[in-house]
Amino acid sequence: MIDRRTVILAVGGTLLAVPFASHAQKPAKVWRIGFLSGGPRPADGAPPAALRQALAELGYVDGKNVTYTARWAEANSERLPGFATELAGLDVDLLMTIGGPAAEAAKKATATIPIVFVAPGDAADTGLVTNLARPGGNITGISDPATELSAKRLGLLKEAVPSATRVAVIWNAKDRAMTLRYGEVERAARVLHLTVQPLSVREPGDIDAALSTMTRERPDALFLVSDALTNINRKRIIDFAATHHIPAMYEFAFYVRDGGLMSYGPNLDDMWGRAAIYVDRILKGAKPGELPVEQPTRYYLLVNRNTAKTLDLTIPQPLLLRADEVIQ
Repeated sequence: MIDRRTVILAVGGTLLAVPFASHAQKPAKVWRIGFLSGGPRPADGAPPAALRQALAELGYVDGKNVTYTARWAEANSERLPGFATELAGLDVDLLMTIGGPAAEAAKKATATIPIVFVAPGDAADTGLVTNLARPGGNITGISDPATELSAKRLGLLKEAVPSATRVAVIWNAKDRAMTLRYGEVERAARVLHLTVQPLSVREPGDIDAALSTMTRERPDALFLVSDALTNINRKRIIDFAATHHIPAMYEFAFYVRDGGLMSYGPNLDDMWGRAAIYVDRILKGAKPGELPVEQPTRYYLLVNRNTAKTLDLTIPQPLLLRADEVIQ
């Protein structure tokens, strides 16, 4: 026979257990990350694999406790403001961007949702942040001091082609960060006693005009400033340079792997890995404006020796020895 005290203790224990059981069954937070790029939409429709992998290693598993919503402008920068506003309206927890125009569009779209940018050009020089140490507001990320790198890249190109006196430069004049890079190339060219052939582009159709100009007025070398527009059209540019035997300097390794002659710049996968750390810190409560903007600490020189042979170009041995990777 069960006495009164046993019943009371049993009922009391059940009531006390209810809140804890309810708490244990509460679903885990699912973070929503918006991604904005001016580039082409990839086949899988997802943000870069290097970013997702880095976040997964930090505990953010796609489809489990994080979801991604992405928009790509396909090199049509006029679409970025609308996409940024759309993503901000989806109540995402954080916005990630790549490239200067995408970062600027996100910044204009929201003053409250945290923003982490990657490779926007020089974030301070373009006015994207107040300063690198304390960016302020709701934005931070991984900057790319490409204006400083432009002089280094041009110097390496001159070293590879010592006889060059005239260098064509293709850049997207609609992108403020790219125009800053072009300006640095101009300054460096004067020091190196090079003449610059400016070939600004703004739309995909302008690429044809730039290539036609180089056909009529052949330069000794080519310097390509990388952004969404030139990235999308890189095969045409690389093929043109090969056909017309024009040595070219690019900013990222994937150009060289696609057949370009040489590149000098940061590793994008490394930048995505660093950006993932910012995302993690912000989702755990850190304020974006108080996280210093980071810059890459290592830059890689790649040379495609097969392309050099196609161009009948002998790369100086000291330059080959300094290369981080030589594609044979």
